[in-house]
Amino acid sequence: MTWLLRVVLIVVSVLTTVVILKKVRQAKMRIEDSVFWIGFFFLLIVFSVFPQIVYAMSALAGTMTPANFIYLFVIFVLILRLFRITVKLSQLETKVAELVQQMAIDENLRREEERERRCPEMEEKKTGTD
Repeated sequence: MTWLLRVVLIVVSVLTTVVILKKVRQAKMRIEDSVFWIGFFFLLIVFSVFPQIVYAMSALAGTMTPANFIYLFVIFVLILRLFRITVKLSQLETKVAELVQQMAIDENLRREEERERRCPEMEEKKTGTD
């Protein structure tokens, strides 16, 4: 792994961590999401500071160069993150659909109660008590 790649990984990781911490302070990002990203960038810093880890993992993974392993690792982690976000999104879409249905039911019941209050004689005709 070249010095340039190592320096770039460290600088980008540190800068991105600072941005993430700013977002958390401004309440624009949840803490649990920031933990993932900070951990991810910390791991990239570890890979940069201790390149022998990357060389060993590159040999295990069968990649031609350690840089290729870094790219492979990043892509794999981001795909896992994307899958987790997709699952969360599906759950939220289901909850929104259920909420909309419940709101429609509640609105319909409210309208029926309002009609009953305005026209009680109409309800008597419906029930058959003339």
